[in-house]
Amino acid sequence: MGFNNTESDVLSKLGQWSGRIGYSDLLVLLPICALVLIADYARMLYLHFKMPPGPLPLPIIGCTYLLPDEKPWIYFEELSKRYNTPVITFWIGRNPTVWINDAWAASELLDKRAGIYSSRPRMVVFGELGSGQSNLVTMKYGDRWRLHRKLTHMGVGMQKIRDYRPFQNDESRVVAYDLLHNADDYVLHFERYAASVVSIIGYGRRISTFKDPIIPEVIAVMHRAADLNVPGKKFPMLMETFPILAKFPTKIAPWKHGLGGGRQRGRNFFYALADEAAKESEQPCYSKTLFDHAGDLSVQEIAALSGNLFGAGSDTSASTLITFVLACCAFPETLPRAWEELDRVVGPNRSPHFDDEKDLPYVKAFVKEVLRWRSVAIIGGQPHAPIQDDYFQNWYIPKDTWVQGNVWAIHHHARDFPEPDRFLPERYFDDSPYHRPFPNDRGYMTFGWGRRVCSGQGLAEQGTFITIARLLWGFRIEKALDEQGREVPVDIFAYTNGLNMRPQPFKCRITPRNEAIRDTIEQEGRQALEDLAKYEGETKYRMSTFYGQDI
Repeated sequence: MGFNNTESDVLSKLGQWSGRIGYSDLLVLLPICALVLIADYARMLYLHFKMPPGPLPLPIIGCTYLLPDEKPWIYFEELSKRYNTPVITFWIGRNPTVWINDAWAASELLDKRAGIYSSRPRMVVFGELGSGQSNLVTMKYGDRWRLHRKLTHMGVGMQKIRDYRPFQNDESRVVAYDLLHNADDYVLHFERYAASVVSIIGYGRRISTFKDPIIPEVIAVMHRAADLNVPGKKFPMLMETFPILAKFPTKIAPWKHGLGGGRQRGRNFFYALADEAAKESEQPCYSKTLFDHAGDLSVQEIAALSGNLFGAGSDTSASTLITFVLACCAFPETLPRAWEELDRVVGPNRSPHFDDEKDLPYVKAFVKEVLRWRSVAIIGGQPHAPIQDDYFQNWYIPKDTWVQGNVWAIHHHARDFPEPDRFLPERYFDDSPYHRPFPNDRGYMTFGWGRRVCSGQGLAEQGTFITIARLLWGFRIEKALDEQGREVPVDIFAYTNGLNMRPQPFKCRITPRNEAIRDTIEQEGRQALEDLAKYEGETKYRMSTFYGQDI
């Protein structure tokens, strides 16, 4: 028996031998297996002492048993403090993962050495059982990745997003209009808004109501996908520790249920949406661009490019706005300065627009603090992997190692952000006692690094600014009141556990700041709906009924 076989080969041979291994064979195999385990553990220990510090791995299982059940990014932050190092190594099974818990180390490795750290490592659950190499998100660095990146930029690149400002602004006005009439459903309004913007970009049609079933279906899929990126010691993430378990047929492997085939059909759903839009939409849209390059792309690649835009863009933008509301409730002392600036620059007879941005420095700082304080992609999206062996501060980082930026730790480092859990827009002003230098001009690392930075960063920042500016201008956002009229406290740490985190449900009060502003919101909302009418339409596809179809 050779020891360079793949896992599939091993399973196959075990099956062949299962009926004919005798006692004498076991006497030979057991010492060989013991030697293999000893050699493999020797390799792990060798790497353990060469790589950045971290807990001592055990044979085969590494450090997986140490993982907390929830929010492992906080645990990795604590490890960095324990070992007094910006970068730590944590073993998931037999494979080391490197966690960057410091902004300056992240900038050095993932930005300044982007040419090295732009690939992806092996990802069993999200990659091999998911989108594989047909999706830009999991694709290894190379020519195919460059093609997908180019096509993505044709949809949401910096040169394109200015073209989206008119309908992005109108959809933001509709959010204010909806909140005026039904503030209790603010989460649903945010989800509709975010989904509608990317639906117009992707498919040339808007989503006019939060009752459209595509919204909860797609967001549920995105949340499920986000859960498949958080290291864990339970299934399905335990397959990262024991990859051989991913080779078992799904019908005899309950730990694989919901992965593989179901997600393949889900990707076909996004292809169907793109195909429908390319053929039937009267508006220019990203789907038409994709089908203009259909000769270069497979069905699954078109589905992935379309689905990435729609799914990821809708979930993250909505979650950011929910965090904004939570910050307003938890830190009301930050609001008067924003109101003063908006009243002085904008006034009550119109809402803010993009041209006001240069005159609203505090509102811009407010937006930055929302993106920093509770970043949605809390571990920086998908892991990076170096395409060659590398060193950082004399620590060895082998080729293809899982390298993850811990955005939680980066954005909560007291050296860079004093009182990090306090929401403080002032920290972005040079004359503030809370201001500290940062390795990039934005002052946050919410959207990732290097060549793997989120393709939709510009679109997200553009939409987040105009919507937060409009909501600050238009409304008082306050804690809910109980039956005795007392404010109900909010928990700034009550967040979901997925890769894309959002606040746990909470109630609040959202009321117009004055009657003049109320009238303006009404007028602008009605006008926005008229302007958006050209994007009205409905798809014939529903994710919940699509899985049984074959396209």
